[in-house]
Amino acid sequence: MPLTMTREVFITCAVTGSGATQDRSPHVPRSPKEIAESAIEAARAGAAIVHCHVRDPETGAPSRRVELYREVTERIRDAEVDVVLNLTAGMGGDLVFGPTDRPLPLSDKGTDMAGAAERVAHVAECLPEICTLDCGTMNFAEADYVMTNTPGMLRAMGRMMTELGVKPEIEAFDTGHLWFAKELVKEGVLDGPALVQLCMGVPWGAPDDLNTFLAMVNAVPQDWTFSAFSLGRNQMAYAAATVLAGGHVRVGLEDNLWLDKGVLATNAQLVERAVGIVERMGARVMTPQEVRDRLGLVKRAPR
Repeated sequence: MPLTMTREVFITCAVTGSGATQDRSPHVPRSPKEIAESAIEAARAGAAIVHCHVRDPETGAPSRRVELYREVTERIRDAEVDVVLNLTAGMGGDLVFGPTDRPLPLSDKGTDMAGAAERVAHVAECLPEICTLDCGTMNFAEADYVMTNTPGMLRAMGRMMTELGVKPEIEAFDTGHLWFAKELVKEGVLDGPALVQLCMGVPWGAPDDLNTFLAMVNAVPQDWTFSAFSLGRNQMAYAAATVLAGGHVRVGLEDNLWLDKGVLATNAQLVERAVGIVERMGARVMTPQEVRDRLGLVKRAPR
């Protein structure tokens, strides 16, 4: 696809994620109240979309508990500030193998495999505008952990999301994930034009060098909408690169804990910095309602 700079940009804030970052920064929110408050602060700073996971309020470990998602949703919906809600549906596909000389049985610590309906249960109850669909299986940085999303599982989850009227944000960690996402649209499992997030620099998916990034961008159909991010120190560089390449921006503590060297960030501070980058490039930051209008999203209360 031709590279044309985006002139109207939406910013997504990935508020907390599911990585083991809860003890690395005091700003990583754990409880539904903390997650919602951090999301609301990010919206006030200029994020049109907030992407939310939930965590166990006591330990900070990742969770799939529907009641936690519902509390986050209700707190965000009841806030005075408007924001598009994007809930993860990436949990429930985690395989952790045993030692290399005896990979089976699977490790009880970290393995969490659920059916399609269970993985989408919180989406069906909370009815966010967007939910994520991790469009493939891949090795992660941990030695024996595999993020598992089979074609059959993705077709089942995709159909459920489409029937619910919730727009999937396709999470593409490598070029093959984009290939399969296009197949899902071709089959009618997902409605087109699709929304896609290019996930760069996640070990062991697509590295965040510019050649790989442009290969990912060039694989996105011209009528789709894409945003992108990179982990850690390149988060803000990718805000600029993505706008220049015709996409939108994602920042947040899920992907990067630092504002500057030695300075831990809040979500609002990361959004504020991204707003500054976008505006200094001559682009305008979009409002939540403008994003809904652009992407055909509907704001609804939870069931």
